[in-house]
Amino acid sequence: MTDRSTAHATFTIERRLTVSREKAFRAYADPRSKARWFVGPEGWERSDHKLDFREGGGPPGGLIHYYNALYQDIVPNERIVLAYEMHMDSTRISVSLGTTEFKSDGKATRLVYTEQVVFLDGHDHVAAREHGTRALFDNLAALLEHEAQAT
Repeated sequence: MTDRSTAHATFTIERRLTVSREKAFRAYADPRSKARWFVGPEGWERSDHKLDFREGGGPPGGLIHYYNALYQDIVPNERIVLAYEMHMDSTRISVSLGTTEFKSDGKATRLVYTEQVVFLDGHDHVAAREHGTRALFDNLAALLEHEAQAT
């Protein structure tokens, strides 16, 4: 018999991005742009990233290790709310609600991401999730900074 458990956590990550809210939001909404920053660490195999950016949108099927999200609320240039699940092989390891807010900060954007998560049966924990999410936002900031310098 499998031991069943739940562990709940909430964390918030803030980033100041040196681009407008519109450009920051577009980095989420455009599938090609998101595929450039929403990736695992160096050495991880790249996935067949699919994005159906609309309320009710989500990818068909899934991979052996995958993230499956459903967009619940989209207010252009202001917020994105999504529910997502993480799987490891055929095991669901967590379910989350993630809210990304885009706030004007002069000519820049203050991005505020809050995640409410339930970890299932001890397969993951908040420190690892927050670390991985911070790395994704580091990727986003680096991509936007690179694009800003190129223009």
